[in-house]
Amino acid sequence: MDPAGAEIIAAEKNINLQKLSFGDDVNANWVILEQAHGIQFLASTEMQPPYMPERPMIERCKNLLAFSVIGAGYDMFDVDACTKTGVLVVNQTGANSESVAQHVFGLMLVLSKQIIQGDRRMRRQGDDWDRWEYQGKELTGRTLGIIGLGNVGRRVSALAGQMFGMRVIAHDPYLTNDDFRERGAEAVSLDDVFKAADFISVNCPLSEETTGMVGAKEFALMKPTAYFVTTARGGIHDEAALAAVLADGKIAGAGLDVFTTEPPPYDHPLMDFENVIVSPHVAGITDDCLYNMATYAAKQWLTIFRGQRPPRLINPNAWPIYRDRFEKIIGTPVKD
Repeated sequence: MDPAGAEIIAAEKNINLQKLSFGDDVNANWVILEQAHGIQFLASTEMQPPYMPERPMIERCKNLLAFSVIGAGYDMFDVDACTKTGVLVVNQTGANSESVAQHVFGLMLVLSKQIIQGDRRMRRQGDDWDRWEYQGKELTGRTLGIIGLGNVGRRVSALAGQMFGMRVIAHDPYLTNDDFRERGAEAVSLDDVFKAADFISVNCPLSEETTGMVGAKEFALMKPTAYFVTTARGGIHDEAALAAVLADGKIAGAGLDVFTTEPPPYDHPLMDFENVIVSPHVAGITDDCLYNMATYAAKQWLTIFRGQRPPRLINPNAWPIYRDRFEKIIGTPVKD
């Protein structure tokens, strides 16, 4: 985590920041956690047992008021248990939107221009090729389909229109028609995203609703000239189904920043395709994004400890129980 967050917290005289390590004594760590009013987590891919934000930790940490994750994804949290106990869950959604959106276009451009394929071939011996094998396509005027038009998705939509004059269609069941218009996208069904798009970008969170949402049925709807790109979470799309349509030449390629198991094994079936570009879940790993996430998290903790409602609250239904617990534990009322 960027040190800027810790610096913000350190400037507050009434907050005691304890930084724990997975390599520290487990019993000593639990002594600190059991006293904590708030616990800040790394991203889910970095967290390790036994320090998982689930029911056993909630029941053990009697003073706990809130959990916070450094990124946007909160799939590792037992949100239902937190809500029933009156423990807030907050994330830093929006902090990574620019970095992730730019990564989406990085993958799209590399795929459409065959940049990686050309690079790989030029590094191998042999003259049995020429540059015409690596003819590319522009993004200009093509159709981009976005799944999830939240903080990242709306930024992807804006860049698509501003930079490349792309037509943007999107699926997000939680938005109104006015939301779609404001975010520069046409609202369509999930099936229509796959039928109509030249590029598909997955930008929704992993949840019970979205797990396995993209499978063989959806991939079968894609154009043979279309590309599938995801910077969201592994588990939203079926990796075996994606490998199958690629093997059959049914789609043009894929750009993948996330896998169900991370890092994926080197012999993962999707690694066999020249038209698949992979990156190790780094869409949001930039200097700018790490700074944003740390400062977003620190400032949100200040809001929480001042008895105010945090801006990125995942489980608002916890608020009534939380209010009573906050006053009992901290000794001052919550400021609505």
